Amino acid sequence: MPTLCRDCLAIGSEGTSTAARCQGCGSPRLLRHDELFRLGIAHLDCDAFYASVEKRDDPSLADKPVIVGGGQRGVVSAACYVARTYGVHSAMPMFKARKACPNAVVIKPEMTKYTAVGRQIRAIMKDFTPLVEPLSLDEAFLDLTGTERLHGQAPAATAAAIVKRIQAEAGVSASIGLSYNKSLAKVASDLDKPRGFAVIGRAEAVEFLAQQPVSIIWGAGKALQRRLAKDGITTVAQLQLLDEVDLIARYGAMGQRMAQFVRGEDPRRIKANRPTKSISSETTFHHDITDGDALRKILWRQADRVARRIKAADLAGTTVVLKLRRADFRILTRSRRLPDPTQLADTIYRQAEDLLTREINGTAYRLLGVGLSGLMDGAAADPLSLADPGAGRRADAERALDDVRNKFGVDIIGKGRGLRR
Repeated sequence: MPTLCRDCLAIGSEGTSTAARCQGCGSPRLLRHDELFRLGIAHLDCDAFYASVEKRDDPSLADKPVIVGGGQRGVVSAACYVARTYGVHSAMPMFKARKACPNAVVIKPEMTKYTAVGRQIRAIMKDFTPLVEPLSLDEAFLDLTGTERLHGQAPAATAAAIVKRIQAEAGVSASIGLSYNKSLAKVASDLDKPRGFAVIGRAEAVEFLAQQPVSIIWGAGKALQRRLAKDGITTVAQLQLLDEVDLIARYGAMGQRMAQFVRGEDPRRIKANRPTKSISSETTFHHDITDGDALRKILWRQADRVARRIKAADLAGTTVVLKLRRADFRILTRSRRLPDPTQLADTIYRQAEDLLTREINGTAYRLLGVGLSGLMDGAAADPLSLADPGAGRRADAERALDDVRNKFGVDIIGKGRGLRR
């Protein structure tokens, strides 16, 4: 059986395929699979990324439970594997996380630092293959098919080399899933965390999936799982018995995706330079807020942040999206399509404020966010409008402030509520 040492990247011979340790370096981290050297689609996911970066920067945290998140009212952005043994997980409310793990070290997220490490990791991946499709700062698909000649080794060995280099240069660990398509590579990367390397081959895929709950399906959220359970479906094996036409009739486009997934199929190709779909900013409050003026002040700051980010990316957006989370954690989203693409804080704020005003009715909110979707090249942004003669003056004023901030720093001058109509 093909064998790979994940530490020295040695390829095992037939006589060593049952050895407990690598004959070259003595490592027990040997990977064996019948199709190991015939698979080339990988999914790489760093382990508890934000928490791993914090532990890298402060070695005294190595054996301690670390939670990255905001305040008592926020949610967990990341939890290290020590904290996870207490039941802490991403997106858990912070008050629950603190209760579950009272001795945890809680660290406020530092996105600038995480973004820099994420870029470093992405650069490492692109040194091995140009076909990298990022999903987040620390997660990506990689197509390693055809890289054998370039690197002189099988894609499996290249995947292991990427993880080794990320650990050596970025100081964080990662897990790899290897398969013959994207969906199964992503499933595989979750099977052996942390520092894992799991393989799902063609010969075993359908049988392996049959043993799994429907929650393993990528994109099957809690709502769909409840709907499936209501229909008496809780396992992939049950879905495998259903015809694709019936699944589409019952569940629409998701039905087609499920029909393909449960049979080990995924026709999607890895797309390098995957475009950003949206840019947003949100804040969780220390106390629930019902006051409209207080919410508007926060909304302005969020619109300003989104505008700065979208200008820096030289993009423009066509749809403003408002997000609110109520005190009972129910999320409300409202959106409005713009007549022209924009990258201006003034435009984002005006449209979002109108959406917000309709929701100010005494309801207590614990989170507010705003974003732009429908992104395109920034060259198309904010053409002159005869319908709003004052728009040009406001745009000129905002760009003048941008010039000052770019020269002297973001905090040197504020774009206050004076831009509001």
